Parts: sequence; structure tokens; C-alpha cells
Amino acid sequence: MARIIVDDVFCKGCGLCVAACPKGVLALDEERITPKGYHPAKLVDPDGCIGCASCYTTCPDVAITVVK
Repeated sequence: MARIIVDDVFCKGCGLCVAACPKGVLALDEERITPKGYHPAKLVDPDGCIGCASCYTTCPDVAITVVK
């Protein structure tokens, strides 16, 4: 089963990964704020992730790791 890991140190909450996800399994975490003051992306439906890496290739800050 594929999944992603978002590194809060680098994520600036731009939402590009959320928009790029074909399965709609990513969202910005409105309940958390990173040390830099952003709402980071999070995987909201782990079972729906297909490991396509669209989020990874779209992320301008290289904050996402795809684990297959």
C-alpha cells in the first residue's frame, strides 16, 4: 500500500499537492500549524493513495516523500 510523508519543516501549505492529487486524498491540515506558521498538507485517506507521485512532482519545496 502506498502512502506519503509530508515534512513539516519544508511544507509551506501552498496546496499545489492537494490540487494535483488525482484521488483527492490530500488536504491542508487546518488543525495544525508548522513552526513557520503554515497549515501543512496531510494524507486524509491513506487507503485511497495510489502512489502516483503527482504530489511529489508538484511540490516546489520537496516536502513530500512517496513510500510504495
